[in-house]
Amino acid sequence: MSHYKIAPSILAADYANFEHELKRLEEAGVDYVHIDVMDGHFVPNISFGADVVASMRPHSKLVFDCHLMVSNPENHIETFARAGADILTIHAEATVHIHGALQKIKAAGMKAGVVINPGTSLASIEHVLNLVDQVLIMTVNPGFGGQAYIPEMADKIAALVTLRKAKGLSFDIEVDGGIDNKTILSAKEAGANVFVAGSYLFKGNLQANVDSLKAVLHD
Repeated sequence: MSHYKIAPSILAADYANFEHELKRLEEAGVDYVHIDVMDGHFVPNISFGADVVASMRPHSKLVFDCHLMVSNPENHIETFARAGADILTIHAEATVHIHGALQKIKAAGMKAGVVINPGTSLASIEHVLNLVDQVLIMTVNPGFGGQAYIPEMADKIAALVTLRKAKGLSFDIEVDGGIDNKTILSAKEAGANVFVAGSYLFKGNLQANVDSLKAVLHD
């Protein structure tokens, strides 16, 4: 299997028919389904919660990559584990208990991820990197789909690659925000290997858009 993974954001899909959308994603040959959970507090918007994840789980064998954009995510870990999340990624900015929360995710049987916003330093997560399977670098400010990729985040991705090597670790580096068949190259060259894309994939021909990302990744 490829080192690179494509993770379509279900936030950009047809909310009225997630079962159909999940089937389309499987047929398109993607790796993950990225599920953005927003609480209206940590970010302005509200999306959906664990019950929606649970309702989707029987309809897909894809990896459910759940990104909690919620305050105090440690309060929701067991709920998402029961709902069928495979990876649970939480924001360093959203809790004062990031170390304990990541331990809790692992104990619940999920892979653990940590996220940082564009304005947050890598120093804020340096001491928990040994606990994670994935680090998500936000390449837009969280809370809204359809934003433009922030090119300066490539420097942060590259710095994380250097830090990972220095610590002898092997977690995935995921990017989320403004990813299309042009911006994905910047993130790839900087060292990311998991790519969340929403608006770009679901507007127009899904298969063709997935294939266009794969073409860049495997060029």
